[in-house]
Amino acid sequence: MLTKLEKAEKRWGGANKLVDQWLNHRRKLLIQYFIVAGLAPYSRAEKSLPTLEQVKDFCDQLVDYVSEGHFEVYNNVVKACEKFGESSIDTAKALLPQISESTDAALDFNDKYTEAVDEDILYQLDSDLSKLAQSMEARFELEDQLLEVLHNRHS
Repeated sequence: MLTKLEKAEKRWGGANKLVDQWLNHRRKLLIQYFIVAGLAPYSRAEKSLPTLEQVKDFCDQLVDYVSEGHFEVYNNVVKACEKFGESSIDTAKALLPQISESTDAALDFNDKYTEAVDEDILYQLDSDLSKLAQSMEARFELEDQLLEVLHNRHS
């Protein structure tokens, strides 16, 4: 996922301040994901779990990221696509419902872990993180398609 992010940053970085901010927030989210998942280079001691506080911090970033997409970035991208004709706006509008599917997965994950009071829930974390990662990876690909539409029409 980080490799794809780097490609996205190279492709669209510097073109728009909002897109730059959004890609930077995606990077921070991915880093926090690696920390919580215990993936290199953020590996933890053998078979240890993250703290509930670390998971809740990740949830905060996750909700902020998906909210930023829905309430700031997507609207601006769709408005920009409107300038480039019906095919651009149709493509953008076709991608948004697909992106929304991952929003539901992110919000379900957030609800499960931010409302948790018992650390025993962390025994489900690996499985839940794996499902979330699949959903978010699909989301990132769709978001990148949305940015590509805008980039192709704009450049």
